[in-house]
Amino acid sequence: MDMTPKREQQVSFSQPYYEGLSAVVVTRKGAYHTFADLKGKKVGLENGTTHQRYLQDKQQAITPVAYDSYLNAFTDLKNNRLEGVFGDVAAIGKWLKNNPDYAIMDERASDPDYYGKGLGIAVRKGNDALLQEINAALDKVKASPEYAQMQEKWFTQ
Repeated sequence: MDMTPKREQQVSFSQPYYEGLSAVVVTRKGAYHTFADLKGKKVGLENGTTHQRYLQDKQQAITPVAYDSYLNAFTDLKNNRLEGVFGDVAAIGKWLKNNPDYAIMDERASDPDYYGKGLGIAVRKGNDALLQEINAALDKVKASPEYAQMQEKWFTQ
């Protein structure tokens, strides 16, 4: 979950396990490099995500189209019903590896009010014992060589 100031009012977070990057996938040969280039265009995203809220609040000139999954949004992108798909690099990176005609747009979304400090595990406030156990487990995972392999496999484009 994105560790934002608003969410930190409701829950406690573990240390970040992923420094999330958000991006828009567009056609590699297209004319879209910035959010301003997408003015008046349709951009797909997963329903109920931080990306949806970001577009509605900060990029109102773009028309967000909500999907139940990124795969459905990518289908519409490939069928020219969208100009882009907006999401976490972790969610879109693997799709990009198999679709070389598409690329990540140059401008990225990084507003800390929306994307916070990265992704963390939410815990009910006051459950300090569980939070300490989770952080200890994350320390152990991050110290292992498998962590770098998982980052490369799942969280890079």
